[in-house]
Amino acid sequence: MHAPARNFPPFSLNRLLTTVFQPKGTERIAILIDLENPSDITNFAFLKNPALTIQRHAHDVFYRGLKEGKGTNVTGVDLFAYQITGGSNLDLPDRAITPEGREVSLEKDVYPKYDLILCISTFSATAPLTAFAKQYGFRGATLHGLNDIILSSGLAVDYNDVSKQAEKLRLGLTKADWFEVDFKTGGKTYTLKLICNQQEAQKSHGLCRGPEPDVANLPAGEVYYVPEGAEGQFPMRYESGTLALMDVSGGRIQKATLLQGEQAEVDAHNAKLQSDPMTGELGELGFGTQDLPVSGRDIQDEKVLGTMHVATGRSDHLGGHLVPKLFKEAKNATHDDILFSPAKTPEIEVVQVRMQRNGRNEIVLEHYQPAPYLLNLLKNG
Repeated sequence: MHAPARNFPPFSLNRLLTTVFQPKGTERIAILIDLENPSDITNFAFLKNPALTIQRHAHDVFYRGLKEGKGTNVTGVDLFAYQITGGSNLDLPDRAITPEGREVSLEKDVYPKYDLILCISTFSATAPLTAFAKQYGFRGATLHGLNDIILSSGLAVDYNDVSKQAEKLRLGLTKADWFEVDFKTGGKTYTLKLICNQQEAQKSHGLCRGPEPDVANLPAGEVYYVPEGAEGQFPMRYESGTLALMDVSGGRIQKATLLQGEQAEVDAHNAKLQSDPMTGELGELGFGTQDLPVSGRDIQDEKVLGTMHVATGRSDHLGGHLVPKLFKEAKNATHDDILFSPAKTPEIEVVQVRMQRNGRNEIVLEHYQPAPYLLNLLKNG
């Protein structure tokens, strides 16, 4: 894969928040964390649990940093804990607890009363927080899975540069007719075709400067689409390591077939696809745009130049049509990224990604490396 070619400056909370939000000095910031028992935020009791590294980073780096004036010229910061959702981009509960042990409503006491909201959580909250931002008018960022590597690399970069690089690639990929992805695993090659129908490509670039409400996903750095259709097959690696082949038609995964690993896991997936078909809808195609080290967290690793990902499930936060109410069960209304990279899917090779655009067929990626077409965009765009 395209190797990181630079050293990163030390992480600066002031630089990050100033670059991303350009606050005017009157903003109030709320920081949200997720806990199995939200009451553990009382007197900061959760800090005694060494397993809660994400939440500790939220407290030590962001909350305490802002309290000590390391952030930027904002008027104040408060911390709230909500019940962990258990899934990526599931709707957030309304109940939250303060460090004083007070119970509050996010929809009455937080969303309408804070200008900037940072959600530093176990599971992504980008989709629900984006919907709430549009409803209540705040700006924000989601930083789920935060760890030391992300702090020292993906959050230490200059997001002005990230935005420029993402835009160069976006302009070279926008209004594509379709993409074809060749995957190889177990000596066999499978192809997935994703239909874009000349839609405008979008970018996650980390700048959230308003005045319109918006939520950035940090670390940022990708170009993405909400496919209008998909056909073919692709191999998928479950978290356990089981590999299965996804049969796709009509824009959705219709069936999974075991390639190696646990049949019971594939059976459970098929049962979910049958009972709630929307869970199989391919709601995103994304390409990383940054030179970053592997962090072990998809939030950063899907932003690495040379990787690609698709996602299943809700897509309303990306401009798609699939909202939570279209799922049979609320617990199924997730947006789940399926990342393909040497570190995440060593058993699966992305042999080639091709784009049809303006009557031309361009190779975009080969063997987890940006093809000359992308490199030329970055050099000359």
